[in-house]
Amino acid sequence: MNHAVSKLIVTPEKHLKLGDIDPDESHGMTKEAALDALVQCQKRLSVLQYLLYAEGRRALLVVLQGIDAAGKDGTIRRVMSGLNPQGVRVTPFKVPEGAEKRHDYLWRIHNSLPEYGQIGIFNRSHYEDVLVVRVHGLVPKSVWSKRYRQINDFERMLSENNVRILKFLLYISKEEQAKRFRQRLEDKRKNWKFSPDDVKERQYWDAYIDAYNDVLEKCSTDYAPWYVIPANKKWFRNLAVAQIVLETLESMKLKSPKPTADLSNIQFE
Repeated sequence: MNHAVSKLIVTPEKHLKLGDIDPDESHGMTKEAALDALVQCQKRLSVLQYLLYAEGRRALLVVLQGIDAAGKDGTIRRVMSGLNPQGVRVTPFKVPEGAEKRHDYLWRIHNSLPEYGQIGIFNRSHYEDVLVVRVHGLVPKSVWSKRYRQINDFERMLSENNVRILKFLLYISKEEQAKRFRQRLEDKRKNWKFSPDDVKERQYWDAYIDAYNDVLEKCSTDYAPWYVIPANKKWFRNLAVAQIVLETLESMKLKSPKPTADLSNIQFE
């Protein structure tokens, strides 16, 4: 899987086109092997999360983006299921409202960042302001076109202040999206997840792909890389995200902090 992971990262300033990526790709991995590997990843992630929390000097931010039905909720549920909820914060970003509309677009993002010692997970993110805002013309191009630079500067600042950033685009085909929408309609337990607006948004598919292509080209950096995850196969999606998060935490060389007092003479009566 390590070799596959290296193929998923978007090299900074690379002219990548999503149309060149197969959303069914699994890099030779079988479902059975992926499920077994995911269990092992989850066990190690639990250990590393504990060390991150104990150390309390750094944080990890995981950004999940994807078109409707790409599997953001499912990824969070399956990949992070073995983590201690006390050290994880999941933040979904919907249409700005209230105080969010009375501040700049990054204000609510900064307010939702994980504390040192925590893993923060964004279900959608600040990238909505160069995606849906662009596709639907909510602000002029003269406004949203400046946001790529602003976002890069923002993420650089976070990186320089001990927040590691991983960004995942869960990439599915238009056919797979339709299949998942039909499942939501046919399964009464999933009806609540379906909205007529989901169908309307499909007419903007090509515009969203163009917007994502620009995001990947302009905003994948050494300090905050983007990964494109072929996500038609949920089992591959889950393992790929878990493996990348695991490798990132491993690279941080986390260690338990030393005790603040001499424990050698502690006695209990």
